[in-house]
Amino acid sequence: MMHCARRQVASIRSPLPRTSIFLASLAVACSVLMPALGGLTQRVSVIVMARTGQLAAAEHAAMSLGANVGRSLASINGFVASLDKADASALAHSGAVSSVTPDAALHLLGSSYSGYSASQDPYSLYNVESATGVRSMWQQGYTGSGVGVAVIDSGVSPVRGLNGQGQVYQGPDLTEESQSSSLNRLDTFGHGTFMAGIIAGHDPRADPTDSDTGSSAFLGVAPESTIVSVKVADSHGMTDVSQVIAAIDWIVQHAQDNGLNIRVMNLSFGTDSTQAYTLDPLAYAAETAWRAGIVVVVSAGNHGSGSNGLTDPATDPYVLAVGSETLNGQTGNATLSSYSSSGNGTRNPDVVAPGGHLQGLSDPGSFISDHYGSTGNINSRFFRGSGTSEATAFVSGAAALLVQEHPSYTPDQIKALLVSTAKPLSGVSATSQGAGAIDLNAASGAVTGSTLQAVNTPQSYAASTGTGTLASSRGSYTLTLRGHTLSGETDMMGHTVNTSQLARAEAAGTAWQGGTWNGSSWSGSSWSGSSWSGSSWSGADWSGSSWSSDNWSTGTWSGSSWSGSSWSGSSWSGSSWSGSSWSNDAWDSGIWNTASWS
Repeated sequence: MMHCARRQVASIRSPLPRTSIFLASLAVACSVLMPALGGLTQRVSVIVMARTGQLAAAEHAAMSLGANVGRSLASINGFVASLDKADASALAHSGAVSSVTPDAALHLLGSSYSGYSASQDPYSLYNVESATGVRSMWQQGYTGSGVGVAVIDSGVSPVRGLNGQGQVYQGPDLTEESQSSSLNRLDTFGHGTFMAGIIAGHDPRADPTDSDTGSSAFLGVAPESTIVSVKVADSHGMTDVSQVIAAIDWIVQHAQDNGLNIRVMNLSFGTDSTQAYTLDPLAYAAETAWRAGIVVVVSAGNHGSGSNGLTDPATDPYVLAVGSETLNGQTGNATLSSYSSSGNGTRNPDVVAPGGHLQGLSDPGSFISDHYGSTGNINSRFFRGSGTSEATAFVSGAAALLVQEHPSYTPDQIKALLVSTAKPLSGVSATSQGAGAIDLNAASGAVTGSTLQAVNTPQSYAASTGTGTLASSRGSYTLTLRGHTLSGETDMMGHTVNTSQLARAEAAGTAWQGGTWNGSSWSGSSWSGSSWSGSSWSGADWSGSSWSSDNWSTGTWSGSSWSGSSWSGSSWSGSSWSGSSWSNDAWDSGIWNTASWS
């Protein structure tokens, strides 16, 4: 089995001294889990990740087993240790320990990746899609065709499987990287590409409706849907709540541009805000998209069964909150993933979906590939990831299939269809799994009986007003630039946000006025005018970050060092963009170069 070290917000979700608030479910950097330890030498070097607030206890548990505790890995709440292999399993089952994985320096996967067989990998999309009824829907002709899926994330890079003509439509890049032509809209972090691949990856010439299409072709859950990418996080996964809200607002107002037909939104993001959803500006933006006819799919969080609450905006009961199950696609055995956040008894995950050890597309040269490639790579093309991020992407793809089958259904009806046909996991409380694991074999087809009643019963929760504070939406996770923190009622461009006025504009569909959001103009390719340079947060301006030396040169960063934000010390030395330069992998001109959003 595999398991992923979860980057927490402020890498998202656990406040660290430096950084961001992106992707509460950023569980993409992977490593080999305990069953793989059997082939190691007697004394093994492992990476131990502790549960929240349990770092000291985890170190004590390791030492009590005779382990030598080495360097600290603060960014994943863990440490390196060496111990007898016979004790590794005992340490993994300690109550203070979230995971025990081999140290990346061991290179367990070796240097040769030839011979990977998706049919033999229980967690490949091929096997998991077969087990959940996804491929059965394809045989009925439902592949996501004609449905746009918006992905608010770190961007999408044109790797194989996501580089077909018209496959990815590029929305705005709302990050500081938009100022560089070599970085604009590209996924320098690696998370967005992974999510997009799960949702809509599609190898050239592979026909999902053909029963003879085998496991050698990579196909996402809704392989003929269109990804609409809005980039909000940069090469370190850094973003602010205001950027995510601006992205949601853009999607709502541009959902039908050029026939995009955006009906699903994937939001693998969340903060630890305790602000009531009825006031929260982020929850309000998500709810506004829902009321505009978009199924908003949000990760429940990666805080585990003791979290006693979902992350924001999954706290809003209107949206579709997704927890993670670990599904063996060959045996059908499924368990609740240990990292999947539980609800509070009132607001729980709506459903769970496959999110453990999933096969996805690697984004070579990105932060995640650079730092986790030695343990996360399946081969030079595929990566393995775990988290509610992955589960959310899987449900977004499933929602696209059901939207194609039922094009007149409202978001409430699509949600009800998935919830009413879900299968409960044995021995797992509703607080942790909601209605259970999604089952497209049950959801697809004729709607009768209790399912018919469910889809005809609209949700009637108290509506959000969005009049709370931006600061409370952030919770404890704040974006920091060169020692200065973005805080209070200030957006990513340094402008004051009046949440009451913003909520009124969102309700009217006018939050974006042409290319302007909250006083900042986006020209069609980047923030224009003073742009990021000249905007300041309490004295910290962007003018010193020209990005002129940061470019994709032969697939690697030529002027930027990642050493300051290392996760676990793993590396992907010698990696490149598989011999392809970006100049030879240009997007379709109607999507990449000439699209105008003004």
